[in-house]
Amino acid sequence: MSSLRSPARGATPRPGAHWGTAPRLYRKAPCSSCRCLSVCCRADGSVEETGPVRAVQQHSPAHADAVTCVAALQPDLCVSGGRDQIVAVSSWRSGAALRRFIGHEREVTKVTSALDSNRVFSASRDRTVMMWELHGTSGPRQHFPGHDLVVTGLAVSPDASRLCTGSRDNTVCKWDTETGECLGRAAISRNLVTHLCWVPGEPYVVQTSEDKTIRIWDSRELRVAHAFPAKRHIQTCCDVSQDGRYCLSSSSGSAGEGGEATLWDLRQTRNRVREYKGHLQTTTSCVFLPRGPALAPSIATSSYDSTVKVWDRDTGACLATLCLEGSGPLSSLAVCASSTLLCASSNSGIHVLRVSDRADPALEEVAAF
Repeated sequence: MSSLRSPARGATPRPGAHWGTAPRLYRKAPCSSCRCLSVCCRADGSVEETGPVRAVQQHSPAHADAVTCVAALQPDLCVSGGRDQIVAVSSWRSGAALRRFIGHEREVTKVTSALDSNRVFSASRDRTVMMWELHGTSGPRQHFPGHDLVVTGLAVSPDASRLCTGSRDNTVCKWDTETGECLGRAAISRNLVTHLCWVPGEPYVVQTSEDKTIRIWDSRELRVAHAFPAKRHIQTCCDVSQDGRYCLSSSSGSAGEGGEATLWDLRQTRNRVREYKGHLQTTTSCVFLPRGPALAPSIATSSYDSTVKVWDRDTGACLATLCLEGSGPLSSLAVCASSTLLCASSNSGIHVLRVSDRADPALEEVAAF
C-alpha cells in the first residue's frame, strides 16, 4: 500500500492524541482493489464484490491541503473547510470552485449553513467563528470571538437567526447572527465539545463530547435538557433525523475496538436504540440518508480506516462498504441529494459518492474535487 500523509489536524483532537492512532489503513481482504470495486456487506457478515464501478471524474481540488469538513449548502452546492485555512463553496456536480472565503488564521474545523440560506458559517483552530455571505465579499460578514480554545462545534438555527458554538474550552455559546452578540455561555467541566447539531423544527441542539456523553441543549435557556448514558469511547460526531425522532453519534476507536455509531431515541424512551459496528478505526462522521422508494431507512458513516459504510437503520446490518484507496483518514460526510454523499478526506480532497436506491444498495465513487 502506498504511504500516507499524517491525518488532518483540522479534526479535533489530532489523530493519535485522543481518538486513537490512524497512520495505518486496514482493508477487508475482499477489497484488494477498493477503488475499483463496489463492496456490499450483508446482514450475516458476508462480503460480496458487486463488480467494477464507473470511472471516477477528477476535478481541480477545492483545497490545497487536507479537507477537514464538508456540508450541503444548496441543491447543487456544498461548503468545505480545510487545513489551508480556506472556506470554499463548490458545485459538487461539476467540481467547479465558486467562492473562496479568506479570513481564518488557522485550520478550519467545521462548516455549516441554514437550509435555503445564503449564509455560511465556519469555525477554526484560531478560536473564532465567522459568517460569510454567499453573494457578498470574500471577507467575513460577521465575527463571533469568545472561545478560549479551538472551536469544534457549530450549529445554526433553521431560520439562521441564532448560532450555537462549542469548544475544547468546555463551553457552549449562543449568538445573534445579525449583531454578533453573545446571548449566552454555559460551561461544564470536562465537556470538550466535538460536534453540534440542531434538531429540525425544535429549539434543541445535540452535542457530542470527549467525555463520552451526548447532551441535548435547550437553546432558549442554554441549559442541558437531557444527557444520554455515557459511552465507552469519545463521541466524535452527531446527526439528527429530519423528523426529529432520532439522533446518531459516532465513537472513537482503534484496532477494531470502539468505532461504532449509535442510534438514540429523542422523543419517547430517550434511550439507546441500536449500535452499528464494523469500522476498524475512529468513526468520524455519521449521517441519516434520505429514504428512497426502494431503499430502507439508512444511515452512513465514515472513518479513519478510509471506508464509508451504509447501514440499515432498523436492523443494524451493513448494506454497503466503499474503501477509498489512498484517501487517508476520512473526516466528514454531507448528504447533498437523495442519492449523493460527499466525503471529505485527508489526502484526496472531496469524494462524490452515489448510493443506489434499491433493496440491496451499492455505494460507488463517481467524482472527486
